Amino acid sequence: MSRNNAGLSADRIITEALRIIDGQGLRRLTMRRLGDALQVEAMAIYHHFPLGKEQLFEAIVAHVSDVSGGSPGGDGEEAADADESAEESADERPWDERLRAWALDYRRALLSHAQALPLFIHRRPDTEAALRTRELHYAAFTEAGLSGADVVQAAAALDSYVTGAVIHEVRANGLPARDPAVIDGRFPHAAALTGVELDPERRFTDGLDALLGSLRP
Repeated sequence: MSRNNAGLSADRIITEALRIIDGQGLRRLTMRRLGDALQVEAMAIYHHFPLGKEQLFEAIVAHVSDVSGGSPGGDGEEAADADESAEESADERPWDERLRAWALDYRRALLSHAQALPLFIHRRPDTEAALRTRELHYAAFTEAGLSGADVVQAAAALDSYVTGAVIHEVRANGLPARDPAVIDGRFPHAAALTGVELDPERRFTDGLDALLGSLRP
């Protein structure tokens, strides 16, 4: 098959780009390396992403974060099916169960592509995927009895918790400092609790349940 015509699709490009990011890191993703992985000329990628790498990055963020319709990072066909299903039958689970399911799915998606986290920090959530998430959050918190600015504040708190918890978890498993500080008598509380480790998933769900509980009117 020609390196200029390999049946490319945006989903295939995003999937391969994530494979490179997950395996080699964000800095290693170049259009040339991506083209080689897809067995096409790099210019063929620009047919789907004419604005280049920044447009691709935006698509990656939308792809990973689109968990409100079902499975994280589903392809366009799956998302369309999910939209049709949503129109036919609304999710009848209680508001907090819907938000809890979203939070667990979003955490899983972010952890699966932890090398792509910097992309989420520097881009505003202006995508359609972000709007689907916002709609899910606002509808759930409205059902919970909140209104107006309280709905917006609650949704922001939930998103901040999930994103912050993932960053904390990834950082805890990151590279150690070259010259780590010594825990001595100057830090009595830290010294007393040294060695106490929490299960990451249990820590996340306990914090999530506490947050959702505190957001009830």
